[in-house]
Amino acid sequence: MTTEQTTSPPRAGVGIVASALGQSVRGPRQILADISLAIAPGELVAIIGASGAGKTSLLELLAGVRRPTAGAVTYDGAAPAGAIGFVPQDDIIHRELPLSRTLRHAARLRLAPGTGPTEATRRVEEVLAELRLTERAATPVGLLSGGERKRASIAVELLTRPGVFFLDEPTSGLDPAIAVELLRVLRTLADSGTTVVLTTHQITDVDRCDRVVVLTRQGRLAFTGTPAAAREFFGLRSLAEVHLRLDEAAHPAEWPDRFAAQSDAEHRDAAQSDAEHRDAAQTEAAQSDAEHRDAEWRRRAGDDSDIAPTPPRRVGRLRQWAVLTARNAEIVVRNRLTLAILLGSPLMVLGMFALLFRPGAFEPTRPSPTVTVMILFWIAFGGFFFGLTYGLLQICTELAILRRERLAGVRLLPYLLGKVAVLLPLLALVDLALLGVLRGIDRLPPVDGRDFAALYATLLLSSAAALTLGLLCSAAVSDAAQATLMLPMLCFPQVLFVGAILPVPAMAVGGQWLSFAMSNRWAFEGLGHTAGVERLWRDGGSPLGPPLLATYGDSFSRPVWVNWLVLGGFTVLFLGAAWAVLARRDSRRAS
Repeated sequence: MTTEQTTSPPRAGVGIVASALGQSVRGPRQILADISLAIAPGELVAIIGASGAGKTSLLELLAGVRRPTAGAVTYDGAAPAGAIGFVPQDDIIHRELPLSRTLRHAARLRLAPGTGPTEATRRVEEVLAELRLTERAATPVGLLSGGERKRASIAVELLTRPGVFFLDEPTSGLDPAIAVELLRVLRTLADSGTTVVLTTHQITDVDRCDRVVVLTRQGRLAFTGTPAAAREFFGLRSLAEVHLRLDEAAHPAEWPDRFAAQSDAEHRDAAQSDAEHRDAAQTEAAQSDAEHRDAEWRRRAGDDSDIAPTPPRRVGRLRQWAVLTARNAEIVVRNRLTLAILLGSPLMVLGMFALLFRPGAFEPTRPSPTVTVMILFWIAFGGFFFGLTYGLLQICTELAILRRERLAGVRLLPYLLGKVAVLLPLLALVDLALLGVLRGIDRLPPVDGRDFAALYATLLLSSAAALTLGLLCSAAVSDAAQATLMLPMLCFPQVLFVGAILPVPAMAVGGQWLSFAMSNRWAFEGLGHTAGVERLWRDGGSPLGPPLLATYGDSFSRPVWVNWLVLGGFTVLFLGAAWAVLARRDSRRAS
């Protein structure tokens, strides 16, 4: 299908042509084979087939979410950048925010650069009205019904007025009445010119569609055409039995071969009809050629009336970061349980520290070397633990949302930095409260303002490194359960190989090398250097001081800026690794 070169107004929808599509995974296993079909602009199309037939895979190939291993997909002759809406089975919007706020954030991410707040608000109001959600605008997404959430997901995509919508099982799990209402909405979109393609296992959805695509269990095309033609082709009164009819075939390729033969016969008849009218069409063709030459002349002269408009530029990185940061902050503030955990858990840890350690351990005239080691270690570990737990659930719980927003143009670096921009200030507040309270109740050495600032900088850098480690692990797992299981595996090495329980010089060679990779080691040693434990243990008069100092060697001798540099390096390294993991997930899903 090619783009029309006429002076008629452009069609609202997008035509789709799939040519010999194939999809294989993990070597020879084939999901789809030789799928060729054409979808006209403004059609409502249903893809049906038994479980495992490749419905979702075909939908993702048509939408450009995945790359086919064979064949190609074209859209009116060119890729419609910015013209595709994709709604997966998972919810693609945050549940914590009111619906209108969710759509406003989405509008700022998706609408063209330069779109003002007034225009964005107008688009949100239009979409809410179009999908009959105006009365639910102030309701948190998590409190919407299943059908309303589906419409809300559609609303996000509708903000940019795409020419084609792809929906994966939009009526799955919905009450029949809600499913009918949703199909009515999709029918309205198609009637207004938007091409709509959906997968479904509800055969009742098919009768409301213009075209049905039937796949066999082997991923072959068994039929494509109107629902009425499908019933005639399979000899059925209702398509509810179509899967049974396919399974009754003598061999898997029976129905695909029969459909291919029927299509070839139709093409031959069409070719013969064309030949009969070829002479009469010569004059019309000559006139069309003249119109094409005139259109080309106008194009070169700068008249672009026949050229499809250039898709709007993607929102810049800085604006994406600002929008994502604002959205993350609003999500945290509105989720009171999460906010209470983020701020309450450090307070609980602080209370345990106050009960565990006696005051005066850093008294210069009578220090307690073993207690000072434990105080400094647990302060360092507290900063690490807070940062790790803050970051560990940030990405894995919204992978479906991130996947769709990546398709809409959201970049990974602004996404990750938006997380850091919200969580790091919270960690800064928590770390400051931790050190301030411990200093006030005499669990820290009597340092001056400069040394207190150095202690604070060390602890904050430790939290930042742990936060980015948490983001990295969150990017690598698939759900919150897996992330939770990683917590002890990440914490135990940071306890054993830091040098507090067993000094690094006293470890086996393997343990000494492993300790270099523990960010908590550098925080612990930085805190010890600033607290002056070498001088305290050597000159404090405790008989345990000099022997303990000898076992630690030069652990606390390095300037504190060296520890800061290492902790900053860990932060950058983990953040870059999180970016690489997410980019790899994108690449693997596409291929």
